[in-house]
Amino acid sequence: MIPRYTRPIMAKLWSPEERLRVWLLVEFYATEAWYKLGKVPENDFQILKEKLTPYMEKGFTSENVKRVEEIEATTKHDVIAFLTHLAEIVGPSAKYLHMGMTSSDMLDTAMAYLMKKAMEIILEDLENLLEILKEKAYQYKNTVMIGRTHGIHAEPITFGLKFALWYEEMKRNKKRLSSALDTISYGKISGAVGTFAHLPMEVEAHVCKRLGLKPAPISNQIIQRDRYAEYVCSLGILAGSIEKIATEIRHLQRTEVLEAEEYFSPGQKGSSAMPHKRNPILSENLCGLARTIRGYVIPALENMVLWHERDISHSSVERMIIPSATTLSDFALVRLTNLLKNLIVYPEKMLKNLNLTRGLIFSQPLMLALIEKGMTREEAYLVVQEMAMKVWQNENLNLYEITKQNLEIKKFLSEEELKKIFEVQNYLSKVDKIFERVFER
Repeated sequence: MIPRYTRPIMAKLWSPEERLRVWLLVEFYATEAWYKLGKVPENDFQILKEKLTPYMEKGFTSENVKRVEEIEATTKHDVIAFLTHLAEIVGPSAKYLHMGMTSSDMLDTAMAYLMKKAMEIILEDLENLLEILKEKAYQYKNTVMIGRTHGIHAEPITFGLKFALWYEEMKRNKKRLSSALDTISYGKISGAVGTFAHLPMEVEAHVCKRLGLKPAPISNQIIQRDRYAEYVCSLGILAGSIEKIATEIRHLQRTEVLEAEEYFSPGQKGSSAMPHKRNPILSENLCGLARTIRGYVIPALENMVLWHERDISHSSVERMIIPSATTLSDFALVRLTNLLKNLIVYPEKMLKNLNLTRGLIFSQPLMLALIEKGMTREEAYLVVQEMAMKVWQNENLNLYEITKQNLEIKKFLSEEELKKIFEVQNYLSKVDKIFERVFER
């Protein structure tokens, strides 16, 4: 099932026409291997090659798909319906297709090929996102803003550090996705229960090589579904990272924060009732899509457990979750990349918000300075907290001003020392080093 949130490149990959084309590739390459082994007559192989090459190169049409579906309505078996249609195209020489194979030989090898192609698209999307994250990290490397913990003002950071953090996380996603790509890139042409009873191993090796896959070292009737589980889990983690970034943008766009917001295009409307609205709809959409992708993780894990050498309880699940998980991941990465590329940032509002708490963000360096001068940690914490709570409760007070007037603190810190404590740049002295560790290691 292909979601409507699908780019053409991914939509084509999971189309019924492309599915039949890849099925044919597996079948033809297996027959080609038999031919090289001397088991398919020259004349029959040339007929197969002549009549099937156009479909392998240009693909099947909607009429072919319709015909296979018509046959399947009777056979109640998709692979048999497909092979029957190939026999209609080829004639008697079609008897050399599917020799010694079981349906899953073709289905699982074809699915591995499609999943490999899908992941390659997703990794390309991720590279584009990484490029934007790096660009924005350096653009806003020194753009000071308040850091928040529990949603409450904590200490200053820079907006560039947020992008650098996301960049590093997406690098880990790239590593996981690349591992999943390798894990899924295995085919099998080993027969009904994986014993090669009616197939030489050379057939499997030939098919996999032609498709850019590797032969599974061992299989039963199917490729083992831990491979699929790793694949979908890696997309689930990616979705979590996407939602993490989107959630941050949503918070930064809140009216009372408004440090950054999504681009609002000419003619765009935010509300049918309220003309003033500018909503973070792209970020909200990404959060919803991420939940959907993560929802596929549990079915993928449960598909690992099948009866004996195989049942088909996994099949109906995979027809839904694999195309959907990959197409949504592709769409989400492209949407997030464009969102961040066009993000509107308000450094002045960041600075205004930074100063909302009137110096309270300097409570820790003030406490540490008092400790260094001789106070115990408990004493320093209490004296700073007492002043901080007064500032919290009285919007006319400022921590720096009341600190200068505190007689107890004057015993430990001079006015010049206090002034240096309340400088924002003290918090940012290691930004360059952090960037080196993220981007240059």
